Amino acid sequence: MNRILYTIATVAAFASLSSCHEKIIDERPVKPDTGADGFMTTTYMNPVIRNNAPDPSVFDDRERTGYFYAYSTQNGESGSSDVVYLPVYRSKDMVNWELVGNAFGGMERPQWVPDTRIWAPDIEYIDGRYCLYYAEGHWDDPKRSACGVAVSNSPTGPFTWTNVKDINPLADSNGKLVDYASQDVSNSIDPDVIRDEVTGDYYLFWGSFGSDSGIWAIQLTSDGLAIAPGAEKVFIAYDLEGTYVHYKNGYYYCFGSKGSCCEGANSTYHVVVGRSKNVLGPYEGKDGNLMSTRNSAFDSEANTILSGPASGYFAGTGHNAGIVTDDKGKDWMCYHNYWAGNKYNGRCMSMDEIVWGDGWPSTKTGFPSEAKTPGPTWKIAETKSGPVQTDNFASGSLIETGDSCGCRNTWKYSQENENKYEIKIFLSLIHI
Repeated sequence: MNRILYTIATVAAFASLSSCHEKIIDERPVKPDTGADGFMTTTYMNPVIRNNAPDPSVFDDRERTGYFYAYSTQNGESGSSDVVYLPVYRSKDMVNWELVGNAFGGMERPQWVPDTRIWAPDIEYIDGRYCLYYAEGHWDDPKRSACGVAVSNSPTGPFTWTNVKDINPLADSNGKLVDYASQDVSNSIDPDVIRDEVTGDYYLFWGSFGSDSGIWAIQLTSDGLAIAPGAEKVFIAYDLEGTYVHYKNGYYYCFGSKGSCCEGANSTYHVVVGRSKNVLGPYEGKDGNLMSTRNSAFDSEANTILSGPASGYFAGTGHNAGIVTDDKGKDWMCYHNYWAGNKYNGRCMSMDEIVWGDGWPSTKTGFPSEAKTPGPTWKIAETKSGPVQTDNFASGSLIETGDSCGCRNTWKYSQENENKYEIKIFLSLIHI
């Protein structure tokens, strides 16, 4: 076999870290505006995803892949040639996003969801696998709605639901978690999974509007794939949907959306928030009203942190995704809204900074930013070239001929077929 010359720049590199996770090193050149402190400061203008991306969920996966990922409700009608079952976007900076695929791969979809769109995903990394939570929603019959889970070894999928029971015998054969039949909760949509920072237990939050709905929470098994044995649901809030729970400085903050979500320029969606010392509540607003009390008092200006602007440039602002902290400690929240720039055709994904004062979150103006705005700040990763390697593929490992980066390297390859090889580089030291 011919001798082949390799450098780090031309192969996929994987770092062996103390956490035992493989970290992909992306050595494409970064060309940001950088300061003397080595940080990249982004600038953006809403929306940051100008496609139809309703009910977004943003996931920070930099530890493993080096990317942020965003997932959204299904685009296109089921069975059509342009359908995307749960679009997957990725970004290096939360400003520039690219569509990288379909969470379920090709035209596939969970077979237990045959005749409706797949809604409102959420994703977590639990026990070495990516767990994708999603909803089967029915406008015409809320009692048919349900939430399920699928798994993958990659954040881009394909996610599968049929093997969930193989991983956890307590799981449903199709990965279904909650529905009306099992929990007496209609409109069982909009799943959000949160880890209790005190106990380490995982909880599913789900639900929506309706007299027999509301927001509920229930404990999951430690792998996030089934309802924990003996677990009972706990009531969280009335007249709310699109729940997202975030832990900060000893409090759990329950964000949710009120108003009409889907009437284009006439939508009244807006984000409210309550907090609790306990993951299961009760959640109290800044004005002292409880989320679990059925009245209109909670829907007050004091408890509202984001709504559509009076200008009408955006409308239907809500269903916020995960809060991401940048490398200078600022928190950023993504959400969807209708945008006049696309004639209010579909819900795009926007982003704004969360400001904390007196233990409560807010946005700078209470409305989506419309002008060019300073965005998240990220530390620039230093990259160095590795040693030149040669090999005739006879020994099962590459021959190290030098060490230009000051690291001790182990090189391995695997042969898929006669003509295709995978090269992995394991570095004992990575400077980031």
